[in-house]
Amino acid sequence: MQKPSLSFGQIWNMCFGFLGIQIGFDLQSGNMSRIFQTLGAEMDSLAILWIAAPLTGLLIQPIVGHLSDKTWGRFGRRRPYFMIGAILASLSLFVMPNSPNLWIAAGVLWILDASLNITMEPTRAFVGDMLPSRQRTMGYAMQSFFIGIGAVLAGALPWLLTQWGVENTAPEGQIPLTVHIAFYVGGAALFLAVLVTVLTTKEYSPEEMEAFEKAKRSEEGGGEPEPVENKQAQYFYKGGLIWLVLGSLLGVFFFTGRQEARPEWFGNVEFGKDLYVLAGMIAVFGIIQLVAGAMTAQRKVHNGYVEVVNDLFRMPLAMRQLAVVQFFSWFGLFAMWIYGTPAIADFHYGATNAQSALYQEAGNWWALLGAVRNGVAAAGALGIIWLATKMDNRKLHAVCMACGALGFAGLILFKAPAMLVVPMIGIGIAWAAIVSVPYAILASSVPSNKMGIYMGVFNIFIVVPQLVAATLLGFLIRTFFSNEPIWAFAIAATSFACAAIAVMFVTKTSQEEVAS
Repeated sequence: MQKPSLSFGQIWNMCFGFLGIQIGFDLQSGNMSRIFQTLGAEMDSLAILWIAAPLTGLLIQPIVGHLSDKTWGRFGRRRPYFMIGAILASLSLFVMPNSPNLWIAAGVLWILDASLNITMEPTRAFVGDMLPSRQRTMGYAMQSFFIGIGAVLAGALPWLLTQWGVENTAPEGQIPLTVHIAFYVGGAALFLAVLVTVLTTKEYSPEEMEAFEKAKRSEEGGGEPEPVENKQAQYFYKGGLIWLVLGSLLGVFFFTGRQEARPEWFGNVEFGKDLYVLAGMIAVFGIIQLVAGAMTAQRKVHNGYVEVVNDLFRMPLAMRQLAVVQFFSWFGLFAMWIYGTPAIADFHYGATNAQSALYQEAGNWWALLGAVRNGVAAAGALGIIWLATKMDNRKLHAVCMACGALGFAGLILFKAPAMLVVPMIGIGIAWAAIVSVPYAILASSVPSNKMGIYMGVFNIFIVVPQLVAATLLGFLIRTFFSNEPIWAFAIAATSFACAAIAVMFVTKTSQEEVAS
């Protein structure tokens, strides 16, 4: 029993919810720095305020992936998570522009990003569930298409509202009306788009999925899968202790570097509080392993926590190699999202006061450039659908990432704001590939009964670079670039170039050989 091919219309409906999800994500990524600064945040504190976004993804996506793998009811396997997340995210978008102060805005960002992740993770696994290997690149590229269209709409909304006469400035400490209306429209669009996917698609039953998996193993000449053994307690104790000690030592080092009586060899290097978070994350990863080791030693292995930790440490080879590609890709993207508005305002407009009309104009132009980037990504996704049948996914991804690296360099080289449209084309091509090609490679390397959890674990390699960026970028910009945000684009260009090289070392799976 082979998994049947789906029609273009069925794939369209399956992916349509991503239109709304991306509207929510892009309203968040394009406007949160602006909202934070309007409510009083200093530029060098933006990165740490943004930490909510990746941290919630790190926690939520593996949990939701694990739960959705084991869910089946009258509403299906993945669809209940689509709907719950969409409702919560829509409500958060309605609340965000009404935040009365900085800390409430930061709290709402946690809720918003958690809700978007509850919706997004199962939609990734959904494509892997429903499509055969030969159609997966098309499925993820279709998601990329809707990501591009949704991001165009979200990015253009504040600018369009300004052109239509809506007030784009507000008294000090208040968020402009353009941002209010954009978030209200986005909340409604998110809910309706996800509802279309929920109402127009069905899911294969657990019995059908098992039959498809048996047929795939038979085609590949394999029998029943060998039982998977959990890691021993000593494995977790050893690794956990190493990570805990490393995190603790880094924490002490950063603390010493912040003291007035610090050793002279520290020089003029300035350590911010954000680096404590980096040290804490490393230590917490050690604690996670130690807890898993203790539970394993007590034979408490039949629970979600131990299963997720074990799955993390027995990832397929191709997935581990893709983790490197994802790290460099998303580190660069997060540098752009955090520092995009202040970089354009400072370097291209000469505006540093977030309350000024010129700064708000720069914010609108950056949002519109995001719309250009995502419009190119939508068109690029259609190109990826075609090119994926002509060339290896790895070469395709490498070329796209190289285009992105050139695009980031162009943001520094072009001084006139109007010319920034040109480098955005390269970044848009890279963005189309980032949100499609790695998922097609991944879906062909993991077992179907683990699709949800591995899509969730894969998100760790999107989230970790964002967490590292959120804690490290402020230090890098302060220390090496005189606190000039434009140099975040140089960091992003370097990261994308590294991703282009790393993807060429990803191993091709047997399923991909069959699909091609």
